[in-house]
Amino acid sequence: MKILLTGVTGYIGKRLLPFLLKNGHEVVCLVRDTRRFNDNFPQNENVHLVKADLLDESTLINIPKDIDIAYYFVHSMGSSNSDFSDLEAKAANNFVTAINTTKVRQVIYLSGIISKKENLSEHLKSRLNVEKILQNANANFTILRAAIIIGSGSASFEIIRDLGEKLPIMITPKWLKTKCQPIAIKNVIEYLLGVIDKKEAFNKIFDIGGPDILTYKEMLLEYAKVRNLRRLIITVPVLTPRLSSYWLYFVTSTNFSLARSLVNSMKNEVVCNIFGIENIVETKLIGYSEAIERAFKVIDSNQVPSSWIDATNSATLQNVLIDKIEVPKFGCLVDERKIRLKNNFESTLQNVWEIGGENGWYFWNRAWSLRGFVDKIFGGVGLRRGRKNPKEIHTGDALDFWRVISANKAIGHLVLYAEMKLPGEAWLEFDINREKNIFIQRATFRPSGLLGRLYWFSLLPIHNIIFKNMAKNITSTKKEN
Repeated sequence: MKILLTGVTGYIGKRLLPFLLKNGHEVVCLVRDTRRFNDNFPQNENVHLVKADLLDESTLINIPKDIDIAYYFVHSMGSSNSDFSDLEAKAANNFVTAINTTKVRQVIYLSGIISKKENLSEHLKSRLNVEKILQNANANFTILRAAIIIGSGSASFEIIRDLGEKLPIMITPKWLKTKCQPIAIKNVIEYLLGVIDKKEAFNKIFDIGGPDILTYKEMLLEYAKVRNLRRLIITVPVLTPRLSSYWLYFVTSTNFSLARSLVNSMKNEVVCNIFGIENIVETKLIGYSEAIERAFKVIDSNQVPSSWIDATNSATLQNVLIDKIEVPKFGCLVDERKIRLKNNFESTLQNVWEIGGENGWYFWNRAWSLRGFVDKIFGGVGLRRGRKNPKEIHTGDALDFWRVISANKAIGHLVLYAEMKLPGEAWLEFDINREKNIFIQRATFRPSGLLGRLYWFSLLPIHNIIFKNMAKNITSTKKEN
Protein backbone atom coordinates (compact mmCIF):
# COMPACT_ATOMS: atom_id res chain seq x y z
CA MET A 1 0.00 0.00 0.00
CA LYS A 2 0.98 3.63 -0.47
CA ILE A 3 1.17 5.39 2.89
CA LEU A 4 1.46 9.09 3.68
CA LEU A 5 3.54 9.72 6.81
CA THR A 6 3.61 13.10 8.53
CA GLY A 7 5.92 13.86 11.46
CA VAL A 8 8.49 11.43 10.10
CA THR A 9 11.38 13.19 11.87
CA GLY A 10 9.48 13.14 15.18
CA TYR A 11 9.64 10.56 17.95
CA ILE A 12 6.89 8.21 16.70
CA GLY A 13 7.27 8.79 12.97
CA LYS A 14 10.97 8.02 13.01
CA ARG A 15 10.28 4.71 14.81
CA LEU A 16 7.39 3.71 12.55
CA LEU A 17 9.00 4.29 9.14
CA PRO A 18 11.41 1.30 9.19
CA PHE A 19 8.54 -1.06 10.08
CA LEU A 20 6.35 0.28 7.28
CA LEU A 21 9.17 -0.36 4.82
CA LYS A 22 9.88 -3.79 6.30
CA ASN A 23 6.22 -4.69 5.75
CA GLY A 24 6.54 -3.82 2.07
CA HIS A 25 4.70 -0.50 2.02
CA GLU A 26 5.56 2.44 -0.21
CA VAL A 27 5.90 5.49 2.04
CA VAL A 28 5.41 9.13 1.08
CA CYS A 29 7.06 11.30 3.73
CA LEU A 30 5.76 14.83 4.19
CA VAL A 31 8.72 16.96 5.35
CA ARG A 32 9.54 20.64 5.68
CA ASP A 33 13.30 20.16 5.51
CA THR A 34 14.57 17.45 3.16
CA ARG A 35 18.12 17.87 4.51
CA ARG A 36 17.00 16.76 7.92
CA PHE A 37 15.34 13.67 6.47
CA ASN A 38 18.26 12.76 4.20
CA ASP A 39 20.76 13.10 7.05
CA ASN A 40 18.77 10.72 9.26
CA PHE A 41 17.54 8.01 6.89
CA PRO A 42 19.34 5.88 4.29
CA GLN A 43 18.08 6.07 0.70
CA ASN A 44 15.30 3.63 -0.14
CA GLU A 45 13.42 3.22 -3.40
CA ASN A 46 10.15 2.83 -1.48
CA VAL A 47 10.52 6.22 0.22
CA HIS A 48 9.33 9.37 -1.55
CA LEU A 49 9.73 12.88 -0.15
CA VAL A 50 7.16 15.63 -0.49
CA LYS A 51 8.44 18.97 0.73
CA ALA A 52 5.53 20.80 2.33
CA ASP A 53 4.46 22.96 5.26
CA LEU A 54 1.16 22.07 6.93
CA LEU A 55 0.61 25.73 7.76
CA ASP A 56 0.84 26.64 4.08
CA GLU A 57 -1.98 24.94 2.21
CA SER A 58 -0.48 25.80 -1.19
CA THR A 59 2.54 23.55 -0.51
CA LEU A 60 0.34 20.46 -0.04
CA ILE A 61 -0.68 20.18 -3.69
CA ASN A 62 2.23 17.82 -4.35
CA ILE A 63 0.77 15.04 -2.19
CA PRO A 64 0.14 12.09 -4.53
CA LYS A 65 -3.50 11.36 -5.29
CA ASP A 66 -3.13 7.58 -5.03
CA ILE A 67 -2.48 7.49 -1.26
CA ASP A 68 -4.16 4.58 0.56
CA ILE A 69 -3.42 5.31 4.24
CA ALA A 70 -2.33 8.50 6.02
CA TYR A 71 -0.69 8.87 9.46
CA TYR A 72 -1.03 12.21 11.22
CA PHE A 73 1.71 12.74 13.83
CA VAL A 74 1.72 16.49 14.35
CA HIS A 75 1.42 17.86 17.88
CA SER A 76 2.42 20.76 20.10
CA MET A 77 3.59 19.07 23.32
CA GLY A 78 6.20 21.28 24.92
CA SER A 79 5.44 24.36 22.87
CA SER A 80 5.71 27.75 24.55
CA ASN A 81 3.75 29.42 21.77
CA SER A 82 0.49 30.81 23.19
CA ASP A 83 -1.21 30.28 19.83
CA PHE A 84 -0.30 26.60 19.58
CA SER A 85 -3.92 25.41 19.59
CA ASP A 86 -4.77 27.72 16.69
CA LEU A 87 -1.68 26.54 14.79
CA GLU A 88 -2.56 22.90 15.44
CA ALA A 89 -6.12 23.47 14.21
CA LYS A 90 -4.87 25.25 11.10
CA ALA A 91 -2.38 22.47 10.32
CA ALA A 92 -5.04 19.78 10.79
CA ASN A 93 -7.59 21.62 8.64
CA ASN A 94 -5.04 22.10 5.86
CA PHE A 95 -4.17 18.41 6.10
CA VAL A 96 -7.84 17.40 5.78
CA THR A 97 -8.35 19.70 2.81
CA ALA A 98 -5.31 18.19 1.09
CA ILE A 99 -6.15 14.53 1.66
CA ASN A 100 -9.74 15.07 0.58
CA THR A 101 -8.35 15.45 -2.93
CA THR A 102 -6.73 12.00 -2.72
CA LYS A 103 -7.99 8.42 -2.59
CA VAL A 104 -7.06 7.95 1.08
CA ARG A 105 -9.17 5.28 2.76
CA GLN A 106 -8.01 5.76 6.34
CA VAL A 107 -6.41 8.44 8.53
CA ILE A 108 -4.61 7.19 11.66
CA TYR A 109 -3.91 9.60 14.52
CA LEU A 110 -2.10 9.06 17.82
CA SER A 111 -3.72 11.16 20.55
CA GLY A 112 -3.78 11.19 24.36
CA ILE A 113 -6.09 9.32 26.74
CA ILE A 114 -8.95 11.52 27.88
CA SER A 115 -10.69 10.01 30.90
CA LYS A 116 -12.87 13.05 31.57
CA LYS A 117 -13.54 16.02 29.32
CA GLU A 118 -13.77 18.37 32.29
CA ASN A 119 -10.70 20.34 33.43
CA LEU A 120 -8.54 19.18 30.53
CA SER A 121 -5.13 20.78 30.04
CA GLU A 122 -4.81 23.13 27.06
CA HIS A 123 -2.72 20.56 25.21
CA LEU A 124 -5.24 17.76 25.71
CA LYS A 125 -8.01 20.13 24.60
CA SER A 126 -6.01 20.79 21.46
CA ARG A 127 -5.51 17.05 20.86
CA LEU A 128 -9.27 16.55 21.21
CA ASN A 129 -9.92 19.38 18.77
CA VAL A 130 -7.53 17.85 16.23
CA GLU A 131 -9.39 14.54 16.59
CA LYS A 132 -12.64 16.29 15.68
CA ILE A 133 -11.05 18.01 12.68
CA LEU A 134 -9.61 14.74 11.34
CA GLN A 135 -13.03 13.10 11.68
CA ASN A 136 -14.32 15.59 9.11
CA ALA A 137 -12.12 14.09 6.41
CA ASN A 138 -13.74 12.10 3.62
CA ALA A 139 -11.63 9.10 4.65
CA ASN A 140 -12.29 6.74 7.54
CA PHE A 141 -10.49 7.63 10.75
CA THR A 142 -8.81 5.54 13.44
CA ILE A 143 -7.75 7.33 16.61
CA LEU A 144 -5.47 5.66 19.14
CA ARG A 145 -5.18 7.33 22.52
CA ALA A 146 -2.16 6.61 24.70
CA ALA A 147 -0.97 7.78 28.11
CA ILE A 148 2.74 7.70 28.97
CA ILE A 149 4.91 5.96 26.37
CA ILE A 150 7.88 4.07 27.82
CA GLY A 151 10.83 3.76 25.46
CA SER A 152 14.33 5.11 24.97
CA GLY A 153 14.10 8.77 24.06
CA SER A 154 10.43 9.34 24.95
CA ALA A 155 9.78 12.51 26.95
CA SER A 156 7.94 10.66 29.72
CA PHE A 157 10.61 7.99 30.10
CA GLU A 158 13.46 10.51 30.10
CA ILE A 159 11.77 12.53 32.85
CA ILE A 160 11.25 9.40 34.96
CA ARG A 161 14.88 8.50 34.27
CA ASP A 162 16.14 11.94 35.33
CA LEU A 163 14.16 11.90 38.54
CA GLY A 164 15.01 8.30 39.39
CA GLU A 165 18.74 8.61 38.72
CA LYS A 166 19.38 12.02 40.29
CA LEU A 167 17.25 12.26 43.42
CA PRO A 168 17.67 9.74 46.28
CA ILE A 169 15.01 11.67 48.24
CA MET A 170 12.09 13.35 46.51
CA ILE A 171 9.57 15.76 48.00
CA THR A 172 6.89 15.59 45.37
CA PRO A 173 3.49 17.10 44.54
CA LYS A 174 0.23 15.29 45.25
CA TRP A 175 -0.36 14.44 41.59
CA LEU A 176 2.13 11.60 42.01
CA LYS A 177 -0.81 9.70 43.47
CA THR A 178 -2.71 9.93 40.16
CA LYS A 179 -3.15 6.65 38.29
CA CYS A 180 -1.69 6.07 34.86
CA GLN A 181 -1.53 3.18 32.37
CA PRO A 182 1.87 3.39 30.66
CA ILE A 183 2.54 1.57 27.41
CA ALA A 184 5.79 0.33 25.84
CA ILE A 185 6.85 1.97 22.57
CA LYS A 186 6.97 -1.49 20.97
CA ASN A 187 3.26 -2.00 21.67
CA VAL A 188 2.44 1.49 20.34
CA ILE A 189 4.16 0.68 17.04
CA GLU A 190 2.39 -2.69 16.86
CA TYR A 191 -1.00 -1.01 17.29
CA LEU A 192 -0.20 1.67 14.71
CA LEU A 193 0.76 -1.02 12.20
CA GLY A 194 -2.03 -3.40 13.18
CA VAL A 195 -4.93 -1.04 12.42
CA ILE A 196 -3.83 -0.37 8.83
CA ASP A 197 -6.80 -0.89 6.50
CA LYS A 198 -8.72 -2.83 9.15
CA LYS A 199 -12.42 -2.15 8.56
CA GLU A 200 -13.15 -3.07 12.19
CA ALA A 201 -11.02 -0.05 13.16
CA PHE A 202 -12.68 2.40 10.76
CA ASN A 203 -14.29 5.43 12.39
CA LYS A 204 -13.34 4.20 15.85
CA ILE A 205 -11.48 5.60 18.85
CA PHE A 206 -9.44 3.24 21.04
CA ASP A 207 -7.46 3.69 24.23
CA ILE A 208 -4.16 1.81 24.20
CA GLY A 209 -2.20 0.95 27.35
CA GLY A 210 0.06 -1.63 28.91
CA PRO A 211 -0.94 -4.32 31.42
CA ASP A 212 -0.02 -2.27 34.51
CA ILE A 213 -2.03 0.53 36.14
CA LEU A 214 0.26 2.49 38.46
CA THR A 215 0.42 5.81 40.24
CA TYR A 216 3.24 8.08 39.15
CA LYS A 217 4.84 7.46 42.55
CA GLU A 218 4.71 3.69 41.95
CA MET A 219 6.26 4.24 38.52
CA LEU A 220 9.20 6.11 40.03
CA LEU A 221 9.71 3.48 42.73
CA GLU A 222 9.48 0.64 40.21
CA TYR A 223 12.03 2.41 38.02
CA ALA A 224 14.37 2.61 41.04
CA LYS A 225 13.82 -1.09 41.70
CA VAL A 226 14.71 -2.04 38.12
CA ARG A 227 17.85 0.11 38.35
CA ASN A 228 18.80 -1.19 41.83
CA LEU A 229 18.45 2.27 43.38
CA ARG A 230 17.11 3.12 46.83
CA ARG A 231 14.69 6.02 46.70
CA LEU A 232 12.45 7.76 49.24
CA ILE A 233 9.44 9.69 47.93
CA ILE A 234 7.42 12.02 50.13
CA THR A 235 4.29 13.59 48.64
CA VAL A 236 3.07 16.94 49.95
CA PRO A 237 -0.09 18.92 49.13
CA VAL A 238 1.52 22.37 49.06
CA LEU A 239 3.18 22.31 45.63
CA THR A 240 1.04 24.27 43.18
CA PRO A 241 0.97 23.28 39.48
CA ARG A 242 3.38 26.12 38.71
CA LEU A 243 5.80 25.09 41.47
CA SER A 244 5.48 21.47 40.31
CA SER A 245 6.37 22.58 36.79
CA TYR A 246 9.46 24.38 38.05
CA TRP A 247 10.39 21.28 40.06
CA LEU A 248 10.33 19.14 36.92
CA TYR A 249 12.02 21.84 34.86
CA PHE A 250 15.07 22.26 37.09
CA VAL A 251 15.59 18.59 37.94
CA THR A 252 15.02 17.04 34.52
CA SER A 253 16.08 17.76 30.94
CA THR A 254 12.63 19.00 29.93
CA ASN A 255 11.87 22.59 29.01
CA PHE A 256 9.43 24.57 31.12
CA SER A 257 6.62 24.46 28.57
CA LEU A 258 6.75 20.68 28.41
CA ALA A 259 6.99 20.44 32.20
CA ARG A 260 3.92 22.65 32.55
CA SER A 261 2.03 20.61 29.96
CA LEU A 262 2.86 17.36 31.72
CA VAL A 263 1.91 18.67 35.16
CA ASN A 264 -1.40 20.02 33.86
CA SER A 265 -2.11 16.67 32.21
CA MET A 266 -1.02 14.59 35.21
CA LYS A 267 -3.75 15.98 37.43
CA ASN A 268 -6.19 13.76 35.49
CA GLU A 269 -6.26 9.98 35.72
CA VAL A 270 -5.20 8.43 32.40
CA VAL A 271 -6.42 4.85 32.39
CA CYS A 272 -7.90 3.05 29.38
CA ASN A 273 -11.68 3.21 29.24
CA ILE A 274 -12.42 2.79 25.51
CA PHE A 275 -11.69 -0.85 24.71
CA GLY A 276 -11.82 -3.04 21.63
CA ILE A 277 -8.36 -2.67 20.10
CA GLU A 278 -7.39 -6.03 21.63
CA ASN A 279 -9.96 -7.71 19.34
CA ILE A 280 -8.40 -6.17 16.22
CA VAL A 281 -4.64 -6.24 16.83
CA GLU A 282 -2.93 -9.24 18.38
CA THR A 283 -0.03 -8.19 20.57
CA LYS A 284 1.70 -9.30 23.72
CA LEU A 285 1.55 -6.35 26.09
CA ILE A 286 4.85 -5.49 27.74
CA GLY A 287 4.81 -4.67 31.44
CA TYR A 288 6.23 -1.44 32.83
CA SER A 289 9.36 -3.02 34.33
CA GLU A 290 10.19 -4.91 31.15
CA ALA A 291 9.65 -1.75 29.10
CA ILE A 292 12.27 0.02 31.23
CA GLU A 293 14.72 -2.86 30.78
CA ARG A 294 14.15 -2.80 27.01
CA ALA A 295 14.76 0.95 26.92
CA PHE A 296 18.11 0.61 28.65
CA LYS A 297 19.26 -2.12 26.28
CA VAL A 298 18.81 0.38 23.46
CA ILE A 299 20.44 3.22 25.42
CA ASP A 300 23.45 1.12 26.44
CA SER A 301 24.07 0.15 22.82
CA ASN A 302 23.96 3.82 21.70
CA GLN A 303 21.28 2.92 19.17
CA VAL A 304 18.44 5.23 20.25
CA PRO A 305 16.52 5.72 16.97
CA SER A 306 14.56 8.80 18.04
CA SER A 307 14.25 11.17 20.96
CA TRP A 308 11.70 13.76 22.05
CA ILE A 309 14.43 16.43 22.22
CA ASP A 310 15.02 16.11 18.48
CA ALA A 311 11.36 16.46 17.56
CA THR A 312 9.83 19.77 16.54
CA ASN A 313 6.14 20.43 16.86
CA SER A 314 3.33 22.23 15.12
CA ALA A 315 3.87 25.41 17.07
CA THR A 316 7.44 25.65 15.79
CA LEU A 317 6.41 25.19 12.17
CA GLN A 318 6.86 28.90 11.66
CA ASN A 319 10.49 28.70 12.77
CA VAL A 320 11.91 26.24 10.25
CA LEU A 321 15.55 25.35 10.83
CA ILE A 322 16.35 25.49 7.13
CA ASP A 323 15.90 29.27 7.40
CA LYS A 324 18.89 29.33 9.76
CA ILE A 325 21.32 27.32 7.64
CA GLU A 326 22.77 30.40 5.94
CA VAL A 327 24.80 32.02 8.68
CA PRO A 328 24.45 35.80 8.25
CA LYS A 329 27.48 37.92 7.46
CA PHE A 330 26.19 41.46 7.89
CA GLY A 331 25.30 43.12 11.18
CA CYS A 332 27.00 40.31 13.11
CA LEU A 333 29.77 39.96 15.67
CA VAL A 334 32.21 37.14 14.97
CA ASP A 335 34.91 35.18 16.77
CA GLU A 336 36.93 33.15 14.25
CA ARG A 337 39.82 30.78 14.92
CA LYS A 338 42.00 29.15 12.26
CA ILE A 339 44.48 26.40 13.01
CA ARG A 340 46.70 24.56 10.54
CA LEU A 341 46.34 20.83 11.01
CA LYS A 342 49.38 18.57 11.33
CA ASN A 343 48.23 15.33 9.69
CA ASN A 344 45.42 14.97 12.18
CA PHE A 345 42.36 15.55 9.98
CA GLU A 346 40.51 12.39 11.07
CA SER A 347 41.05 12.90 14.81
CA THR A 348 39.95 16.54 14.55
CA LEU A 349 36.87 15.51 12.59
CA GLN A 350 35.92 12.93 15.20
CA ASN A 351 36.51 15.44 18.02
CA VAL A 352 34.08 17.84 16.36
CA TRP A 353 31.51 15.09 15.86
CA GLU A 354 31.77 14.11 19.55
CA ILE A 355 31.36 17.63 20.94
CA GLY A 356 28.87 18.30 23.72
CA GLY A 357 26.86 16.01 25.97
CA GLU A 358 28.99 13.87 28.28
CA ASN A 359 31.99 14.50 25.99
CA GLY A 360 31.99 18.18 26.95
CA TRP A 361 33.15 21.26 25.03
CA TYR A 362 36.92 20.68 25.19
CA PHE A 363 37.66 23.60 27.49
CA TRP A 364 36.28 24.97 30.75
CA ASN A 365 33.29 22.68 30.98
CA ARG A 366 32.28 24.27 34.26
CA ALA A 367 31.74 27.56 32.45
CA TRP A 368 29.54 25.79 29.90
CA SER A 369 27.60 24.17 32.76
CA LEU A 370 27.18 27.55 34.43
CA ARG A 371 25.88 29.01 31.15
CA GLY A 372 23.44 26.12 30.93
CA PHE A 373 22.25 26.75 34.49
CA VAL A 374 21.75 30.46 33.77
CA ASP A 375 19.80 29.49 30.66
CA LYS A 376 17.54 27.30 32.80
CA ILE A 377 17.00 30.19 35.25
CA PHE A 378 15.74 32.35 32.39
CA GLY A 379 13.49 29.63 30.98
CA GLY A 380 15.83 28.15 28.37
CA VAL A 381 16.66 24.54 27.54
CA GLY A 382 19.93 24.36 29.49
CA LEU A 383 22.57 21.67 29.02
CA ARG A 384 20.60 18.69 30.34
CA ARG A 385 19.29 17.69 26.91
CA GLY A 386 22.76 16.37 26.10
CA ARG A 387 23.02 14.44 22.86
CA LYS A 388 21.39 11.26 21.59
CA ASN A 389 24.54 9.47 20.44
CA PRO A 390 28.04 10.12 21.86
CA LYS A 391 29.80 9.75 18.50
CA GLU A 392 27.37 10.69 15.71
CA ILE A 393 25.43 13.86 14.86
CA HIS A 394 22.66 14.38 12.32
CA THR A 395 20.85 17.42 11.02
CA GLY A 396 17.97 18.31 13.34
CA ASP A 397 19.52 16.73 16.44
CA ALA A 398 19.46 18.59 19.74
CA LEU A 399 22.94 19.13 21.18
CA ASP A 400 22.87 20.60 24.70
CA PHE A 401 21.46 24.11 24.15
CA TRP A 402 22.22 24.02 20.41
CA ARG A 403 20.36 22.56 17.43
CA VAL A 404 22.28 20.90 14.58
CA ILE A 405 21.21 22.63 11.38
CA SER A 406 23.86 21.16 9.11
CA ALA A 407 26.06 18.10 9.62
CA ASN A 408 28.12 16.90 6.66
CA LYS A 409 30.86 14.61 7.88
CA ALA A 410 32.06 13.86 4.35
CA ILE A 411 33.31 17.43 3.91
CA GLY A 412 33.92 18.13 7.62
CA HIS A 413 31.24 20.81 8.06
CA LEU A 414 29.05 21.28 11.15
CA VAL A 415 26.74 24.20 11.93
CA LEU A 416 24.94 24.65 15.25
CA TYR A 417 22.18 27.15 16.02
CA ALA A 418 21.69 28.37 19.60
CA GLU A 419 18.38 27.55 21.29
CA MET A 420 19.43 29.14 24.57
CA LYS A 421 17.92 32.41 25.79
CA LEU A 422 19.89 35.23 24.13
CA PRO A 423 19.42 38.89 23.22
CA GLY A 424 19.98 37.90 19.61
CA GLU A 425 20.81 34.83 17.52
CA ALA A 426 23.98 32.71 17.60
CA TRP A 427 25.64 30.15 15.36
CA LEU A 428 28.70 27.96 15.95
CA GLU A 429 30.45 26.59 12.85
CA PHE A 430 33.23 24.07 12.36
CA ASP A 431 35.00 23.58 9.02
CA ILE A 432 37.77 21.05 8.49
CA ASN A 433 39.35 21.54 5.08
CA ARG A 434 41.32 18.46 4.09
CA GLU A 435 42.81 20.03 0.94
CA LYS A 436 44.13 23.12 2.69
CA ASN A 437 44.70 21.26 5.96
CA ILE A 438 42.94 24.03 7.87
CA PHE A 439 40.52 23.94 10.80
CA ILE A 440 38.13 26.88 11.13
CA GLN A 441 35.95 27.52 14.16
CA ARG A 442 33.55 30.45 13.90
CA ALA A 443 31.10 31.82 16.48
CA THR A 444 28.63 34.27 14.94
CA PHE A 445 26.24 36.47 16.95
CA ARG A 446 23.53 38.65 15.48
CA PRO A 447 22.61 41.03 18.31
CA SER A 448 19.11 42.27 18.94
CA GLY A 449 19.51 45.97 19.63
CA LEU A 450 21.76 47.58 22.22
CA LEU A 451 21.19 44.82 24.80
CA GLY A 452 22.58 42.24 22.37
CA ARG A 453 25.74 44.25 21.78
CA LEU A 454 26.25 44.82 25.49
CA TYR A 455 25.86 41.06 26.03
CA TRP A 456 28.53 40.20 23.43
CA PHE A 457 31.11 42.78 24.51
CA SER A 458 30.65 42.06 28.23
CA LEU A 459 31.52 38.41 27.56
CA LEU A 460 34.31 39.15 25.08
CA PRO A 461 37.19 38.41 27.53
CA ILE A 462 35.62 35.08 28.50
CA HIS A 463 34.83 34.22 24.88
CA ASN A 464 38.45 34.92 23.90
CA ILE A 465 39.69 32.40 26.45
CA ILE A 466 37.04 29.74 25.80
CA PHE A 467 37.00 29.82 21.99
CA LYS A 468 40.79 30.01 21.70
CA ASN A 469 41.38 26.99 23.91
CA MET A 470 38.41 25.05 22.54
CA ALA A 471 39.80 25.29 19.01
CA LYS A 472 43.25 24.32 20.28
CA ASN A 473 41.96 21.24 22.10
CA ILE A 474 39.69 20.11 19.27
CA THR A 475 42.66 19.99 16.93
CA SER A 476 44.79 18.24 19.50
CA THR A 477 44.97 14.46 19.64
CA LYS A 478 44.82 14.77 23.41
CA LYS A 479 41.51 16.10 24.69
CA GLU A 480 41.60 18.66 27.48
CA ASN A 481 38.62 19.90 29.50
